[in-house]
Order: sequence, then structure tokens, then C-alpha cells
Amino acid sequence: MEDFRNSVAERFLRYTKFDTMSNAALAGVKRPTTDGQLKLLEVLKAELEELGLETYLGPEAVVMGLLKANKENVPTIGFMAHVDTADDVDGNHVKARRFVYEGGDIVLEGGTVIREDENPDLKNFISREIITSDGTTLLGADDKAGVSEIMEAVKYLTQHPEIKHGDIEIYFTPDEETGSGMSMFPYSRLKSKCCYTFDGGREGEVEAECFNAATIELKVSGVSMHLGSARGKLVNAITVLSQIITTLPMAESPEATDGRYGYYSVLEIGGTNVEAHAQLFIRDFDRESFERRIEQSTLIANNIASLYHAKIDIKTTISYRNMAEANRKVPEAITSIMEAGKSIGLDLYETIIRGGTDGARLAETGVPCPNIFAGGINFHSLEEWIPVDSMNSAVNLVLAIVSWWANK
Repeated sequence: MEDFRNSVAERFLRYTKFDTMSNAALAGVKRPTTDGQLKLLEVLKAELEELGLETYLGPEAVVMGLLKANKENVPTIGFMAHVDTADDVDGNHVKARRFVYEGGDIVLEGGTVIREDENPDLKNFISREIITSDGTTLLGADDKAGVSEIMEAVKYLTQHPEIKHGDIEIYFTPDEETGSGMSMFPYSRLKSKCCYTFDGGREGEVEAECFNAATIELKVSGVSMHLGSARGKLVNAITVLSQIITTLPMAESPEATDGRYGYYSVLEIGGTNVEAHAQLFIRDFDRESFERRIEQSTLIANNIASLYHAKIDIKTTISYRNMAEANRKVPEAITSIMEAGKSIGLDLYETIIRGGTDGARLAETGVPCPNIFAGGINFHSLEEWIPVDSMNSAVNLVLAIVSWWANK
């Protein structure tokens, strides 16, 4: 493998300085939902142009880069990553730290500790470089690591024309964390037979299957009445909504499930006794079980609202579908990754995502888009960290996949 450790780490550190935390409250209202994302997208477009790629950045707020083929009759492939970071904890004002890990717990600012006993992967990187935040924000390896790795691979390809390839499409998207990143994707420009997101976790992971996902918006309207004369008249929207939530099966929540088990999860609740709202996430790998969960949630909500004589509005939105079907229809999608990894000595293994990626939305169009590791650990948390060696492996895997398609 080539050694990209210093260059990819420096690139990643540079990108972490952009404040790109997305805002779910503005999804569907503003694109991208935060200005910092657009700033980074404009920088990425300029960097791709400097490398000689044809580029596009339109109202979709998606950067597209095209590296033209230097070999005929090779299928077009694509690589994709997202620029936004999550808002589970503060994702802006990142002050990244790059250092050699010498073992033990990693003590950061604000009481944040990356504990050795809770991070078994740490032992594999003793005396090697890792990157963390300062402990007061997340790091943003999800998915600025993926962006950095793809950019490093593209730069190398432009500097080494002896590496043969077909047309290569590069996509950098906004607002993946809000679920709206692909809602305005320039699908008409996509020519790839197969695309790859570098948005996974630890080194070696290849994800070909993800959840089916839906969001159910519940809005309960009650009847206001002076509390002193409320008997038989008051309809408390908070009471109604609370009853709906507590009726959902707690044994089928995110904190009670793993593996292939799906769940119900309330992610947002608010309001008054007159009007209250909640946001319910539905997740399941199996399509029939997924649809059953949506049906049961709607049935519970309607029945309880009826019991209290409350008005309820229910809006269901499908966020993404399990990408397994599209990935199976084009066997090369996974074969290319596994054989490319083998060619450079990487130990890869197929797994599932208890979540989703932009690739899941792309797969709905029939274009397979498996998800590959970017190298980060503890995404969406203050304890996030990434080994520089894993980023180096990801860059080399991009190059190996390109060569696989050129030589197959």
C-alpha cells in the first residue's frame, strides 16, 4: 500500500475546521441547512477543479466531480461522502488533536474520557497516531474522514496517469445527518454503474444492508379549559401524547435491541396541553416488519386519541429503504470491494448498518451503493476518535477498487 498517512491526516484536520453541523429543523426549508456546509462544498469544488476534474455545484448543494477515463470500455463508478456533521453533541468549533497513542485512557477537556476498557480497538493502535477532538465537541470523522480519503485518492490518480480507469464520478453531499441529503440529488447527472459511500466505522467494515427507515410526525390537538372546572371538558394534548408514547413496546426500542432487530424510538416531543407534537422513528431490516411497525404505530395513536376525544394528525415519511436488494442485483458491487481489499492485504468483512447512508437513497434508483469504512470510532459523541492508519487504508482501498474495475 502507498503511504498517505500524513497527507490524509492533514487534509482531514483542515476540513474539521469548517463548522458544518446540520440543522434538522431546517430540512426542506433551507439547502443546505447550515451555511458552513456550503463553504466547505465550495472549497471541495475548487480543489477538484485544481486537480483537473470537471465540476458542478448547483442549487442541489451537491458537489459533483468527474475524472475522465484514461482507458476505454471501463464502466463508470462513483465515490460519495457527506460534508455535514451530526448535532447529537456540538459539531462546530472543532479543535482536533493528532497524537501518538501510548496506551491507557485518553483524558480530554470537559471531563470527556475515551476509556481503554470501553474501546477495545485502541490496543491495536498503541504507538500509532490517532485523532480526537479536544473533548468539547464531536470530531467529525463522520464523514469528513470519508471526504478526505476520497479527495486524497483523486489527487493521487491525477498525479499517476499510469493507473488506468474509466470515468470516475465524485459526489459530496450536504445534510445526510438530517435525512434530507439526497432529496435534491442531481440524479440526472449520475452515470455510475456502481457507487461507493465511505461513511462507515472501523477499518474492515463493508456494509451492504441497512434499515428501512420512516419518520412519523404526531400532532395532537386538545381542548383547553380552566383547570378548576375541567372535569369532563379538558382534553390535555400532553396527556394524550404521553399515553401514545408509553404504549409503544419498550422492549423494541434502540436501547433494548441490536443486530437485526428493529425498533420504535421517540426522538422529539414538545408542546402544551392545547397542542403537542412528537417525532417517532421506525426502523427495521425486514420490509414486512417495517410496514407492520408503521401500521401499529398509527393504530396506537389513533385509538388513544379517540379514547380521549382528541384530534390527531399523523404524517408518515419514508426516509430510506434497505439497500440490500440493489446491491445484490449487481454482484460486482461487493465483489469489487472484497477483491480490491484482498489485493492490498486488507482484511474486510461484510456487516449490516443499524442506520442508513446517502447510498441507501441512491440504491432506490437501482444503482448499488455499498458503504465502506472511513475508520472512525464512536461517531456522534464526544468520545469520537480515528486512527490515521485506518484513513490510510481507506485511501488505498479507493485506488484498489478503481483498478479492479479497470482490470476485471
